[in-house]
Amino acid sequence: MKTNRSQSNAELLEWYDALIFALAVLVIVFVFFVRAVAVDGISMEPTLQGGDRLLVQSIGYTPQRGDVVVVDGYINYGKPLVKRVIGVGGDVVDIDPDTGAVTVNGEVLDEPYINNQTTINGDVTFPCTVPKGCLFVMGDNRQHSSDSRTSKIGCIDERDVLGKVIFRFFPLEKVGGIE
Repeated sequence: MKTNRSQSNAELLEWYDALIFALAVLVIVFVFFVRAVAVDGISMEPTLQGGDRLLVQSIGYTPQRGDVVVVDGYINYGKPLVKRVIGVGGDVVDIDPDTGAVTVNGEVLDEPYINNQTTINGDVTFPCTVPKGCLFVMGDNRQHSSDSRTSKIGCIDERDVLGKVIFRFFPLEKVGGIE
């Protein structure tokens, strides 16, 4: 009888060890490599909807134009901001209020992801040169987005970026990568 009980206890300990190891790996992954973030509001429609749950790559990431990023909300903004990078340090961003065209360094952006025409609707003077180490960000729903067009948010310090949105995991019918 002792051998069956000893074998049963050994198997149980192996299961506990495997479970503890798996939990430790998950904690390490979510602390150092990815984060889970929820979208709040409509500023990124149609790309993202309020309530969407996202995975954010947080280590080894350098912001690039076109990336959807999450900005730390504890700095100045109240809650995390989910926005698209329009310009990086040294870029000159301009918005034509008549046509809605957004230009970066003199080139008009092709923006199939936006919900509506871009208007300035802020107090930042254009053209705007993005300071080194900063980002110019805007929501895809340009008429309903507080972003770098306002001095309240302005250009974002790259150190305040939590990471790049890489995957939507909720709602289930929209699971997948983000463009």
